[in-house]
Amino acid sequence: MIDFDIQRCTRKCHATERELRPGDLYFSVLVPEGAEVVRQDFSKEAWEGPPENAICWWKGTMPDPQTNKISWAPHDIMLDHFERLLQDPQQQDAAYVVGLLMVRRKIVRLDETETGDDGIERLVLVGLKREGSYKIPVVEPTAQRIVEIQNELTSLLQTGDPPAE
Repeated sequence: MIDFDIQRCTRKCHATERELRPGDLYFSVLVPEGAEVVRQDFSKEAWEGPPENAICWWKGTMPDPQTNKISWAPHDIMLDHFERLLQDPQQQDAAYVVGLLMVRRKIVRLDETETGDDGIERLVLVGLKREGSYKIPVVEPTAQRIVEIQNELTSLLQTGDPPAE
């Protein structure tokens, strides 16, 4: 697995240099630039699809800084959801995404990656909030599945209220 240091949203359209306003739909893309990976943000109007050399892309809505910030569910709830996903072979891609999210949220840490006798690469995550470790197959979701997983996570694990941790 490759680790990237991804910059925050620039709040400005890369193509038009127009400021992105709260409520604007925008698209972000990660592209290689020399030895680094650079984030570019585009307004809905300027988006023509990801460039050929894109590593990944996603869409979002520019938040309003005056409203309540979206907060993630408490760590125990995220871990419970993650453990349920691990039990379902049809949800391996979702478990992989939630596992990466939990690494970013510092709920677990990435200990290592390993390739089993079956040839499948797995992330070994160690719990920081709970004892134990998890071995998750690296299953990259399809573009359509990414949208489904994102919608599911938003409805299940995000709240408009501050976290109760």
